Amino acid sequence: MAEKRKFLLPLALVGLLIVGGAPVLARLAGQLNNAPKSLVDEVWQTVDREYVDGSFNKQDWQAVRRQLLARNYESDEDAYKAIRKALALLNDPYTRFLAPKEFAELKEETKGELVGVGIALGLSKKEKLPLVVKTFKGSPAEGAGVQSLDLITAVDDQTTTGVALETISRRIRGKSGTPVKLTLRRSAKKMVSLTITRRSITIPVVESSLRTFGKHKFGYLQLQEFSEQAAPQMQLAIDTLSAQGAKGWILDMRGNPGGLVEAAVEIANLFLEDGTIVSVVDRQGLRETLRADGRPHTKLPVIILVDGGTASAGEILAGALQDNRRATLVGATTFGKGIIQQVNTLSNGAGVNVTIAHYLTPSGKDIHKKGIVPDVKALIPPALLKTLKANQVATAADPQYARGLEVLKSKLELGKI
Repeated sequence: MAEKRKFLLPLALVGLLIVGGAPVLARLAGQLNNAPKSLVDEVWQTVDREYVDGSFNKQDWQAVRRQLLARNYESDEDAYKAIRKALALLNDPYTRFLAPKEFAELKEETKGELVGVGIALGLSKKEKLPLVVKTFKGSPAEGAGVQSLDLITAVDDQTTTGVALETISRRIRGKSGTPVKLTLRRSAKKMVSLTITRRSITIPVVESSLRTFGKHKFGYLQLQEFSEQAAPQMQLAIDTLSAQGAKGWILDMRGNPGGLVEAAVEIANLFLEDGTIVSVVDRQGLRETLRADGRPHTKLPVIILVDGGTASAGEILAGALQDNRRATLVGATTFGKGIIQQVNTLSNGAGVNVTIAHYLTPSGKDIHKKGIVPDVKALIPPALLKTLKANQVATAADPQYARGLEVLKSKLELGKI
């Protein structure tokens, strides 16, 4: 079996359980006579060892294996379909198979680096076309003149109409040093065609700025995801803004879908002097508790903005700082993803993402499918949400940010909420 790289959990939490016996393996050996079938069994074995639910969603997992190995697979794609169908029996959207290309992209994303032009894409509501949400500072796209709100109508002269956003992203990415042509609609009457050279880009997952209200200076920290670059970027932002006179923090994790558990733990350590960060419970009920290392980079007051899009590793960080009374959470109840996945590399370069554990907040709360309730509720009315523009987020026009600022002001001026 191929070597595995564990992305989502400290190695100390990984216990591989050897299951099955020689007679069973001998009986099945003759059935594993082609690469696709071997891959199918490799995935089954991985899930059998590691999946958090020992009942496998009340499925006869051994019978599933017999059915999988009784088939012949004419191609890798044929095997991939069978694997996905088997995993669907678990009714767990987070346990999933990734074909080699998909897996390579996932690894690239978790590193916080990619080869491309340096743009973040969304989908325009009206035109249903890929929309440039922003260009990254210093990126090839910024240098070439790509602007926020540009609509991408073609990539290398291939239309983007009706094409999935993920497919368009793959077309734009490529080998470093190679060109890609983007056709952009800048307004109803203006079309722009730009040829941009791809290169390796470090994705800025932390955006920060020093802000003021009254006589107070504070640091605004927007954390977009938990990649390998998240903790170093957060530490740099904290140190830089502290040196500039910041007296408190607003940490904006709204819409943060999560990412690497290790990154959440590392960032928690930047704020916590002591205490539990998170406890992880595997399918045997064994618990491992991760505690703060006692080397915080700041002891200033913290407000965390959360909403229904704050999930997974974002909830680990929010729960750690809330339960340790290190931060006040402002906003809406979080998503509620209280489970941890482990990404396993397979022999053909594919990967399988397997749910291996539940996690508990420091106070012992299981937030899965429940979320974390903020200390101070602040909702954005649906009508306002539809009209709130990207450049109005984290301004006075943003009700959650405005409420968070009030709470921070109270902490700094009165020493209470």
